[in-house]
Amino acid sequence: MQFTAKSCDVTTQTTELAVLALRPKQDLQGQSEALNAAANGAIARVLESGDFNAKAGETLLLPLVEGPARRILLVGCGADDNLASLQKCLTAMASAMLKANASDATLYLNELLGDEYLSERAEAVSSAIVHSAYRFDDYKSEPAPVSALEEVTLHCDGDNDLLDAALNEGAIIASGVNVARTLGNLPGNVAHPVFLAERAVELAQVHEKLNTKVLGMDEMEALGMGAFISVAKGSTIPGQLIVMEYNNGPEDSAPIALVGKGITFDTGGISLKPGAGMDEMKFDMCGAASVFGTIEAVLDMELPINLVCIVAAAENMPAGNASKPGDIVTTMSGQTVEILNTDAEGRLVLCDALTYTIENFKPAAVVDIATLTGACVIALGHHASGMYSNNEDLADDLLSAGEQTGDRAWRMPLWDIYQQQLNSNFADMGNIGGKEAGSVTAACFLSRFVGDTPWAHLDIAGSAWVSGAQKGATGRPVKLLVEWLRNASV
Repeated sequence: MQFTAKSCDVTTQTTELAVLALRPKQDLQGQSEALNAAANGAIARVLESGDFNAKAGETLLLPLVEGPARRILLVGCGADDNLASLQKCLTAMASAMLKANASDATLYLNELLGDEYLSERAEAVSSAIVHSAYRFDDYKSEPAPVSALEEVTLHCDGDNDLLDAALNEGAIIASGVNVARTLGNLPGNVAHPVFLAERAVELAQVHEKLNTKVLGMDEMEALGMGAFISVAKGSTIPGQLIVMEYNNGPEDSAPIALVGKGITFDTGGISLKPGAGMDEMKFDMCGAASVFGTIEAVLDMELPINLVCIVAAAENMPAGNASKPGDIVTTMSGQTVEILNTDAEGRLVLCDALTYTIENFKPAAVVDIATLTGACVIALGHHASGMYSNNEDLADDLLSAGEQTGDRAWRMPLWDIYQQQLNSNFADMGNIGGKEAGSVTAACFLSRFVGDTPWAHLDIAGSAWVSGAQKGATGRPVKLLVEWLRNASV
């Protein structure tokens, strides 16, 4: 889909679909007045009839109108002018546009975009359209029809080049989100650890500034990754530690690191999960999916940073050689862990991945992303990701990026008093801390493997996918991560 920003003459701009944003009880003026005149008063008649009240997210398609536009889509902006209202309006607008059977559209959105934060809001426009155009029906014998929309023109009175760039970046970021959605939605018999490793290798083959290497089970065992191996060994598909290095910043600049949990299917292992809803455990690799989506967006945007992306990919399966409750393993850091519950496996692959990342790359900051605990869903529901950090500046930057994009996180406590719940009679620590504060103690566990390195943990168990009739991966927190990296690259 192609996005362009330019100044349009409403009276002569031919388009299959003109999209006009309106506020409640607004007099037609400027572009809305001109478009109404070109359509022989069609907009005014609809407003006078009360069929359209311009509430936030309200849309109305006027077909076969007179003038240079074949159809007009009215989009209600509502009375409020904030990020939540903007996203609601753009989501409704994008959905209606894609259903309108138009190959091109011209957007007249002055009332929605305003003059302040214009480039950020233009970015949100293209992002909403690309996000709404996403479909995952690869495995259906009769896929849904693809939208005819190919070209979108945003009318603007400002800097066309600046808004062109904003539209392009919005589309790139949404495409990164969609990459994460697709990887999350793929079935576990397709998107297994080796599949993810092959995807990373192929990505490096088409991007010269990206280097990929993959560590297999033997290599990880040689490095002493006993915790990772304890999870992966129960599967017939070998675990993979995927390392992607993007170098586009100063040579002497320490990289930023992202570490994604990639449990491509989680049965719970010997601590077997209940059967109901277990199909959704293919989403347990959504942390890894978000890392892939983020690196692809960074590559397409050519951000001037050094970035290391690590994916800890494994299946957690029950088998004769699978780990058992009560087993003790030695991590790459040398610390020992008593496995009290094999269903708390994400932290076991992550702890070794974090140690590997910090020892080999000495990152300026490391963020791990994981569908780690059901306890986080209980605490925060599905609206916010849980965020833990040992560094105030890093925490503030991540929270700010979430607020900027609407991909929000909420800071959770990481107090020493919680650490005692991980005490073990037989090892340095247990891999669970009991029923209370489960998301907190999981973060406390990971904190033991990062030392003084600025670190944050994003528990996305509640935000990475939705259940029910709209079941599917959300692609979160790609927007948050890309915004944070973009801000860090300035």
